[in-house]
Amino acid sequence: MKRPKRSLQADATDLMVPTQADFEHDLTARCREAVRATIQVVVDEELERLVGAGPYERNDQRVDVRNGTYPRRVLTTSGEVQLRVGRTRNGGSATAPLGRYARRRPEIDDAITQPMAYLYLDATFVDARWARTVENVSALVAYGIGTDGHRHLLGVHIGVQESEASWAGLLAELVERGLSGVRLVIRDEHAGLMGAARKVLPEVRQQRCTVHLMRNVFSHVPQRHQKRLARELVAVLHAKTLDAAKRGLRSFRTRFAKEFPEAVACLERGFSDATAYYAFPEQHWMRIRSTNGLERLHGEIKRRTRAIGAFPDRASALRLITAVAL
Repeated sequence: MKRPKRSLQADATDLMVPTQADFEHDLTARCREAVRATIQVVVDEELERLVGAGPYERNDQRVDVRNGTYPRRVLTTSGEVQLRVGRTRNGGSATAPLGRYARRRPEIDDAITQPMAYLYLDATFVDARWARTVENVSALVAYGIGTDGHRHLLGVHIGVQESEASWAGLLAELVERGLSGVRLVIRDEHAGLMGAARKVLPEVRQQRCTVHLMRNVFSHVPQRHQKRLARELVAVLHAKTLDAAKRGLRSFRTRFAKEFPEAVACLERGFSDATAYYAFPEQHWMRIRSTNGLERLHGEIKRRTRAIGAFPDRASALRLITAVAL
């Protein structure tokens, strides 16, 4: 029986040369597996120490017996790895090499506690099962821009609500882990967030997101008039100098105070907080006057979670949000 002829296209497919991206992906996977295997060996050795004997080994030094394993995810510098942590019947689990409640390796904490000049804080909300019911829970996200000029994920907290207490808890954890050098906090108008930042970082200036302020102003303006005000509003909040912004505010008040008094009052209340960025280097202004970067992250989180619906628990929500953020 004759062998069917292969097309030139099929031959070309077989001869495709791996790309640089293919090599990098393969190398990353191999490094991550090597890290996982190394940590797993250390955990297994700890279990053997607790038991006093290897698997199926009979000797006089045995002090306990094995009692199954459970999965444990750990974030390393090579990515997240999943381990199998052994239990003993009387002595607990072999968690000493990881720390009893650790979810990160120390290298991760070392990487995120360098001085951060700018701290971005914002929240998004997802549905997750909690105490047998589905709740709309808050995901508090903190980013920092370090001395290297790059953005770093500092922390993600899942809680029942966005409150001063929840934000204070996240900020206190960051400070405890070594957060330092913060010169400016960039955030929205949430009262709890503002209060927590003042409490935990009392000497740090705060910048209210200009995009959020514009949305607040537009909430007092009929939609058909918003386009007319938009150019004037941008001229006020994104002026070339602080003096120019103040002149723009006076002009905005003169033009629209009678027609849209609530909108003008909203802008005047938020003006000082939204123009704190002028005290910093001009080349940084575009990046530090809004939380747009986090808004894009939240959009990606919503896109990923739309297909999931409600998360089975808060831990799974935290894992996905952290993975997207990283």
